[in-house]
Amino acid sequence: MELHRKTVNTVVTSDSKTKNKKQQSSQSQQTSLYLTNAVFFTFFFSVAYFLLHQWRDKIRTSTPLHILTISEIAAGVSLIFSVIYLMSFFGIGIIFQSSAVHYDEEEEDEAHIAKNSGSCLAGVSPEKPALPPKISVKKVDLAPVPEVILSSDDKEIVCAVVSGSIPSYSLESKLGDCKRAAAIRNQVVERVTGRSLEGLPMEGFDYDSILGQCCEMPIGFVQIPVGVAGPLLLDGKEYTVPMATTEGCLVASTNRGCKAIYVSGGASAVVLRDGMTRAPVVRFNSAKRASQLKFFLEDSQNFDSLSHIFNKSSRFVRLQSIKATMAGKNLYIRFTCSTGDAMGMNMVSKGVQNVLDFLQSDFPDMDVIGISGNFCSDKKAAAVNWIEGRGKSVVCEAVIKEEVVKKVLKSSVKSLVELNMLKNLTGSAMAGALGGFNAHSSNIVSAIYLATGQDPAQNVESSHCMTMMEAVNDGKDLHISVTMPCIEVGTVGGGTQLASQSACLNLLGVKGASKESPGANSRTLATIVAGSVLAGELSLMSAIAAGQLVKSHMKYNRSSKDVSKVAS
Repeated sequence: MELHRKTVNTVVTSDSKTKNKKQQSSQSQQTSLYLTNAVFFTFFFSVAYFLLHQWRDKIRTSTPLHILTISEIAAGVSLIFSVIYLMSFFGIGIIFQSSAVHYDEEEEDEAHIAKNSGSCLAGVSPEKPALPPKISVKKVDLAPVPEVILSSDDKEIVCAVVSGSIPSYSLESKLGDCKRAAAIRNQVVERVTGRSLEGLPMEGFDYDSILGQCCEMPIGFVQIPVGVAGPLLLDGKEYTVPMATTEGCLVASTNRGCKAIYVSGGASAVVLRDGMTRAPVVRFNSAKRASQLKFFLEDSQNFDSLSHIFNKSSRFVRLQSIKATMAGKNLYIRFTCSTGDAMGMNMVSKGVQNVLDFLQSDFPDMDVIGISGNFCSDKKAAAVNWIEGRGKSVVCEAVIKEEVVKKVLKSSVKSLVELNMLKNLTGSAMAGALGGFNAHSSNIVSAIYLATGQDPAQNVESSHCMTMMEAVNDGKDLHISVTMPCIEVGTVGGGTQLASQSACLNLLGVKGASKESPGANSRTLATIVAGSVLAGELSLMSAIAAGQLVKSHMKYNRSSKDVSKVAS
């Protein structure tokens, strides 16, 4: 055993001179590289200073910047070459060279030992530590703790998440597999809560498509059946309308309304306004100071400069108006802008932030309390939306012939007009409704929103609707209209890019952004929503007038399963 140790020591000593020579050579190469980098670094700043100095003089003397002297051209070329050198080689060569020299020495040491000592390595005493194994620079860089987790069994990862050593929200980034992360998190939730998630599907969904944009910490997906109503004949075009719902009768009822509209010649719709809003709240030390900003924002002479700042947030966004209102020394500023085919909340928020940053220079005492002050108003029933509109403001109308009212809707024009007056108008007024002068517009809006990837929470204001009915053509036919001032939809962004929702948008012919006219697809989708609401209102009101509502729901909205057995 002692013989083996001497042999190893002899081999290592014999190579020490060669090792020292290589170290000296490496040090000289590093020194020369340092000097080269220093020269180029100094050269870069000298040339940059010279060019800036020249351009400053040109600006002062109103000399065109594109007219260059020979010295300026030479300086520009030198600047480009120095930048290329510094970006490509500065500091990088030293790191790799030193690392390469270090590992080359270890590899050569092992090679010499193996060559001169034969099998002596096998007999080295365990009291002495074994020589380190050969490793490459790449392996050293990729040796963090998460790699051990990646190679572990999923059950071990579940235990690690349950114990808290691995955060549940970090599974996607640590595993690099979104589907596997969702499956592991699913098991973690079952173990922590003690509740079964049987029935919540995992397979058949693209979890990569929702990462960072639609849903965090997924454990599966919920199945909602999608039905179709139609064809809806609107502005001379036919649309098959997808509706995602779990309410029986809804699709069938809307489909009946579509039929009544179709055989009566179709419906027509017009978009009155198209503008998304955001209203930050800012505060000053006095109401007088707040009023100064209000007058500044509403002054038409300042609109162009504010619009220029606002529109920098996106090539599709265009500022339309600014309306400010005060509450004491607090100022609420409602920005309205067009957002192309996107629903536009992110666009308008970025534009508002740009304007607020710009205003800080002239109003340094302005205290921004929040980017949203609820004067927008988003996802809440608000009079400002009902009056001013938000998103797309649409009116849709149709004239339903008398024979269609009788044969298809099983009702009469007179009874429908009377019911609409007493229910949708008077009844809603008695209830103090805000935008709820309709029978069930939210049913249709929610179903279409879920099917096409819209924000379902915006159903609150998007369902604002006033349904009007009156007898026309000597009282024989029925004129019906729906006025919806704030339909908030988009055909790009958010949930619209998921596979199922994208397919439904494609069914309507409004998938993605319009290439011919930005915003055309989203406006068309808004009119389809309004047309579908018109069909739904027409059918439900007819069912109520004819006394068929309860009968229909008992027939189509009740399960035939034995509930007692299901519960047990």
